[in-house]
Amino acid sequence: MTEETLSSTHPPTPPTTEEDRFSWLRLLRSRRVGVSTFYRLLAEHGSAQNALAALPELARQSGIDGYEICPRQVIDAELKAARAAHARLLFLGSETYPAALTEIPEPPPMLWAVGQTDLGQRPGLALVGARSASSLGVRGARKLAADLGGEGYVIVSGLARGVDAAAHQAALATGTIGVLAGGVDVVYPDENRALYQQMCEHGLILSEQPMGLRPMARHFPKRNRIIAGLARGVILVEAAAKSGSLITARDALDLGREVMAVPGHPIDARAAGCNMLIRDGATLIRHAKDVIEAIGPQPEHAMAEVVPASPEASPHAYPQAAAKPASDWRRQAGLHQEILTRLGPAPLAQDQLIRDLPHPVGRVGAALTDLELDGRVTRDATGLLRRSK
Repeated sequence: MTEETLSSTHPPTPPTTEEDRFSWLRLLRSRRVGVSTFYRLLAEHGSAQNALAALPELARQSGIDGYEICPRQVIDAELKAARAAHARLLFLGSETYPAALTEIPEPPPMLWAVGQTDLGQRPGLALVGARSASSLGVRGARKLAADLGGEGYVIVSGLARGVDAAAHQAALATGTIGVLAGGVDVVYPDENRALYQQMCEHGLILSEQPMGLRPMARHFPKRNRIIAGLARGVILVEAAAKSGSLITARDALDLGREVMAVPGHPIDARAAGCNMLIRDGATLIRHAKDVIEAIGPQPEHAMAEVVPASPEASPHAYPQAAAKPASDWRRQAGLHQEILTRLGPAPLAQDQLIRDLPHPVGRVGAALTDLELDGRVTRDATGLLRRSK
């Protein structure tokens, strides 16, 4: 089975029964069923149940023997994890599904959500940038997020360290949405745990990935497309020449969204991507007024009051967590250096690297994701790791 474009120009009718919702999730979690194939199967077979029944034969016709659809117990486990995390599914076509995402080609059929789903109905602006942001970049992101939030916009970002975290924190009082590359119940990076818990109560956390999935580098481009789709425009602060933020900017251009960038010093590598975008036609941003001029008037300027989510969506039962101390930052930097020391131009299997290091598997995996996103470690098609030049 190959990915194909959606064969119907009309969005599917959202599921109305528990069995329908179960089948939608089961179909999308089945092997080799991506978003395009999901929509095609619904259009061709009329329902997710019918599509599931047809899948094994369709796979056989495509040369795949012994194909099995996603087991029911896998979906039962995901739904159980969602209940534990107080997450709920937002289905395309339902009133709770983010309005802006319905405008993009092949939007996610469903999203897991924790927090205030009404934020998805308000006009959004994405603010993204460097994880290793300078003090000036962090202050600038906070100022932009706070001022644009005061103008009635929801601030959308990826809950990464640096610019993302600063933007979310500044917009907690006015409305902010964090889109995760892993499951909505997986905090990444771990130092943003306290911010994550604040957003579960005062903001909105979204992901199209299964519950419990730990993010890997390949998951972030899909996450970035959702960030761009949720926003009327994307603002970049301190984006390097080869960074995930530029993927978000490209997605925004593809979706017809406005791309804006804050300029930086010519010799600061963290600003190279922003300066390049401005050179190529992106709108130069100095302050919130420049953003508002670039995207035009806000259609619904009146800002809804942000109140804590209902107990069903986000109860006060989340454990309190303190911010990560500076010693944890030093330990993380030390682990990064250990990994880079072990790697060289010759390929190395991740399992072997983990065995060579005296650290928990989860810590090494998270550190590897950081290094891949920073471009300091590359992974080839077979999954082998190399240190970048």
